Amino acid sequence: MDIWKFFDITHRDHVICNPTSEAKLDELVALLRLPKRARVVDIASGKGELLFRITEAYIARCTGVDVSPQFVAQARARLSKRLSATGVELVEMDGAKFQPETPHSLSLVSCLGASWIYGGHGGTLDALATMVEPGGWIIVGEPFWIQEPTDEYLQVLEQKRESFGTHESNARAGIDRGLELVYTLVSSSDDWDRYEGLQWYAASNYAHDNPNDPDVPELTERIERQRMAYLKWGRETLGWAIYMFRSPMR
Repeated sequence: MDIWKFFDITHRDHVICNPTSEAKLDELVALLRLPKRARVVDIASGKGELLFRITEAYIARCTGVDVSPQFVAQARARLSKRLSATGVELVEMDGAKFQPETPHSLSLVSCLGASWIYGGHGGTLDALATMVEPGGWIIVGEPFWIQEPTDEYLQVLEQKRESFGTHESNARAGIDRGLELVYTLVSSSDDWDRYEGLQWYAASNYAHDNPNDPDVPELTERIERQRMAYLKWGRETLGWAIYMFRSPMR
């Protein structure tokens, strides 16, 4: 099953395609205090919600980059209905290949939940740091281990223990690179329950409405594995946070 089709189906009812709440996203946007016409780029921008809210709050010039044709199409459709978000450009491309026209020129660059693009959390911080201006924002969203994962859970996730760090090590990764950790927004169990549960709900509805789709058996099997892994291990083992770093003044 095409991976982007899978994500499109399982995230159809999500406004935000990661385990954070709209309230936390609004808190993040309010804390930014960007100047008007700030230059903002979001890598793996999904349905564009973060950029829409930043544009509406600050009249910013925003670019969203995502490799999923389905998510980019949805973001463009949503943008057309939000006339106040006219400062947003949406680009379908591999985020790893994106570079601003001028290095160190962005007021804010973010990547929420897609550090695999750059080979992990540290690589993401390194890549984004080349784009942001002195004193600008680097915003990353990253999972972390609440407790040691079991081998069975890692097998279902198709991850290794070293794939993620702890909350402290995620924060330390930025500090060790000379960034200032300004704030973190840590997801609650409710945030996770909604993020995971809406995927089960969307997959069930799709399977019910499209019984002749040959991908339905694989979709159903994958969601069942994810559901049982979350209930058995994930809820107590895997956390998520958005880390707000500020680039040093030079």
